[in-house]
Amino acid sequence: MYYRINNGSITLKGNTILENINFSVTDNEKIGIVGRNGSGKTTLLKALIEEIDFEDGYEKLEIEKTNDFKIGYVKQNTSLNKEQTMISYILESYEKIINIEKELKKIEDKMTKDYSDKLLNRYNTLTNDYKLNGGYEYKKEYEIALKQFGFTDEDKEKKLSEFSGGQLTKLSFLKLLLSKPDLLILDEPTNHLDISTIEWLENYLNNYNKSIILVSHDQMFLDNVCNIIYDIEYGTLKRYKGNYTNFLLKKEEDYQKQLKDYEKQQKEIKRLQAIADRFRYKPSKASMAMSKLKQIERMAIIDKPQKENTKTFKINFNPDQESYKEVLKVKDLSIGYEKELSRITFNIERGDKLGIIGANGTGKSTFLKTIIGEVPSLSGKFSFGNNINLAYFSQQLDNLNYNNTIYEEIDKEFPELTPNEIRTLLGTFEFTKDDVFKKISSLSGGEKVRVSLCKILYHKPNIIILDEPTNHLDIISKNTIKNMLNNYKGTIIMVSHDRYLVKSICNKLLVFKDNKVDFYKYGYSEYVSKKSEKKENIIKNEIKETKDQKQNINNYNIKKEIQRIERKIDNYSKKIKELQKELYKKEIYMNITKSKEIENEMNNLQKEIDLNTKIWEELINKC
Repeated sequence: MYYRINNGSITLKGNTILENINFSVTDNEKIGIVGRNGSGKTTLLKALIEEIDFEDGYEKLEIEKTNDFKIGYVKQNTSLNKEQTMISYILESYEKIINIEKELKKIEDKMTKDYSDKLLNRYNTLTNDYKLNGGYEYKKEYEIALKQFGFTDEDKEKKLSEFSGGQLTKLSFLKLLLSKPDLLILDEPTNHLDISTIEWLENYLNNYNKSIILVSHDQMFLDNVCNIIYDIEYGTLKRYKGNYTNFLLKKEEDYQKQLKDYEKQQKEIKRLQAIADRFRYKPSKASMAMSKLKQIERMAIIDKPQKENTKTFKINFNPDQESYKEVLKVKDLSIGYEKELSRITFNIERGDKLGIIGANGTGKSTFLKTIIGEVPSLSGKFSFGNNINLAYFSQQLDNLNYNNTIYEEIDKEFPELTPNEIRTLLGTFEFTKDDVFKKISSLSGGEKVRVSLCKILYHKPNIIILDEPTNHLDIISKNTIKNMLNNYKGTIIMVSHDRYLVKSICNKLLVFKDNKVDFYKYGYSEYVSKKSEKKENIIKNEIKETKDQKQNINNYNIKKEIQRIERKIDNYSKKIKELQKELYKKEIYMNITKSKEIENEMNNLQKEIDLNTKIWEELINKC
């Protein structure tokens, strides 16, 4: 597969979004597209799938591609047959395999009567195709995928009309993955996935033997999946080899090199210009001065490199007062609504940064709502220490009134602030000029997050409870959150599926899994290391058990074979005795030909006995 765009640009409503686009993808490349929110990442994807057009750039647009490759991407669920069952919808991804299965079944039925070479050859060809297309693994593959995305066996026979919009989006995404297009295009694939599902998706994409283009703000995901990064900045696109970490290093190296070359060239231009200016009006030196000016003209001018767009919000939100040492005690706390989701016990102290991780639906957000008093506990108890100033960030952004402007939202939350102080506060969160009069309802997801954080953090809490604080944020903004939380002097309780954030921030973990909650007095890196070590030990034990089982099976099979050979030897011996009796009969020993035949048969039987006796001795030695 090959797809290349040279000298392209994209214009929307008269505005040039991207220019000088040089982009290519070949077999087995796993490409990550990165850039700030609003930089044009999704716009580029839409052009690649031909929802919008590429136009000429500085020169004529060139598009080259092979004709036989299939592009796969998630479309809106506008044409779904809602009467279709979920399993039949998923199985559409395996149409080729299922058609082979059907034909194999027909041939098997025919082969009970028809033994022709033609039919047998067709059967063998189809069997090979079935194997090559993953026919022996596809059922296991979709079963694991459905389970990983939270679907049950009961869901398989449900009609699509019985699923929510979010579930249908997940099913569309799964169907796309399982259909294995030649070029798989994914826009923010880890959004709203829990850590376990993200890890499964990483593994799936790493083993995907075709090409992938994905847009993501998940640094760890980009590191673990991608081998090419395209960076969009200031309306242009640049390609880097390697994963996201390599891209960051190379981008900084390129910037420093271009800056150094630029400064060196400017210094040389200044030197040559000074010589020309000094001697251009002296007749004896005029030709030399002109040659210096010619040197400048012949130079390929190096542009001064633009600094990376790292503009982001910033605020000092360290607490005005400390809490007491004991911050939160949780004892045998049962959480849930009508039925228990989880039961929890742990304690944290001032300055602890607790990360809460686990699968969707296990009760993480319910736990947060329970300890802030929004949801009553089913049983057990919890208590906060003294001198607590608590703030809560909801992933649903419940603290925002969508009818207010940004300015009104802050003004009503902090009536003591002057207009100038409100504008200064909003400026630290990147809301300036007339932007402050935008309605909350018209803001992007990332902008709403910034307004919500602004309201929460200006109260200077000494305990922050955060539910998915980095949803909708680009990598720069996520790193801002990470740095702010790292520098925060208070206590943090945070639910997040962002492994990079949890790894960077948290010194303790609360892990929700299978209706059980475990508390760990260490961070994510150690947790992953210990989990990996435990898994390795389990695998080693399983391998040992399998070897022992195989040995037992081998011993059993050897004994069975010994018994079988002994029976053969006995049968051959009995047959020889019977033949010997035949030789004593007058009608046999008087017939030379007949007696010779019997003697030959006895000799052959004795050879079989000798051969089987030798095999018997070898098997006896193995026991």
